[in-house]
Amino acid sequence: MESPANPSALTESSSLAASAAVEYRGNPKLVNPEEALVGALSSCHMLTFLAFCAKKKLVVDSYHDEAVGQLEKGADGKLSVTRVTLKPRVTFGAGTQVDAAELRSIHDFAHANCFIANSVKTAVTVEV
Repeated sequence: MESPANPSALTESSSLAASAAVEYRGNPKLVNPEEALVGALSSCHMLTFLAFCAKKKLVVDSYHDEAVGQLEKGADGKLSVTRVTLKPRVTFGAGTQVDAAELRSIHDFAHANCFIANSVKTAVTVEV
């Protein structure tokens, strides 16, 4: 997949209106690139988690993540998103039993197989 030259055009069939962060005179009603990165990591983890659950016939009723990214200066003085913390909360369907150890294992699998997380140097942690 090629990356488009226009940051607001994702593919021919979809688009995303984007802006700089408010601190850089951006539009607060639009997503900024840092939020998009955190959202991509969160979404990739969720979709990998849900695919694993579907394959194992584990019924998920709800999945909610309050992901947070940290924008910091590195030793080289450049800003980057250095850390992202995912805070997924999962509710399984009636009759689906998942203990804490199995839940941790599924999240570990999702993290290890999320191609977005595997593509960035940002430290990504999952708090369960």
